[in-house]
Amino acid sequence: MSTETDTSTGTDTSTGTDTSTATDTSTGTDTSTGTDTSTGTGTTSATDAVDDAPVLTVSPEALERVLEIRDGEEDPGSLCLRVAITGSSGADYTYDLAFEEVSSLDEEDDISVQGGLSVVVAADSVENMRGSTLDVPRASAQGGLVIRNPNRPNPLAGRDIELTGDIADKVRQLLAEAINPGLASHGGYADLVGVDGSTVFLTMGGGCQGCAMSAATLREGIQVAIKEAIPEVTEIVDVTDHEAGDNPFYT
Repeated sequence: MSTETDTSTGTDTSTGTDTSTATDTSTGTDTSTGTDTSTGTGTTSATDAVDDAPVLTVSPEALERVLEIRDGEEDPGSLCLRVAITGSSGADYTYDLAFEEVSSLDEEDDISVQGGLSVVVAADSVENMRGSTLDVPRASAQGGLVIRNPNRPNPLAGRDIELTGDIADKVRQLLAEAINPGLASHGGYADLVGVDGSTVFLTMGGGCQGCAMSAATLREGIQVAIKEAIPEVTEIVDVTDHEAGDNPFYT
């Protein structure tokens, strides 16, 4: 199950998200930004604090596309590309990408200037977007942009699920009620293979089998959810035969 969120942007500055378990972020006429004409890559907050690396890195290919769109806007030098997490869909976050006036930013927002483009990550999205990349899709025929985010939302966030029985029973209930509904939107699922003491063995199927990102999905999302909901579980092992993945839904 790859992690890409499809965020199509049009003239309207907001972008949606394709629940693909990658972050495929298609940007349209609304994704241009840039404020500075500087060409370096630096990361600062709105209060000019300098970080070691950008929260969101823009690849050269994505930068070229975004700058092309930005330069078609009125007064492009006053604009930044602002990215914010708007929620989650299954195992991935959903995003909004928009051009905004640099003068309207919150002072706590994270700003990095990359190749003449001012890239802003909303203050409340920084921690969950750290290490992300804005890129172009791997499939050359696919348009738009992609956000590849190594972080995963907690499927239990905001939910109160009462689990009963032994570890195996609890894991099955958790998979059925909280985890698999999200994976199903990507054509995948997780299944319990067995339990040995406090170690849980899972396998991933459907669109998750053979998918390059399914291990990350298991590690970042499912493992966290299981350990949080069932504290007696100390280890989760992925026993999926990814080599047998015939036709994964996402690559």
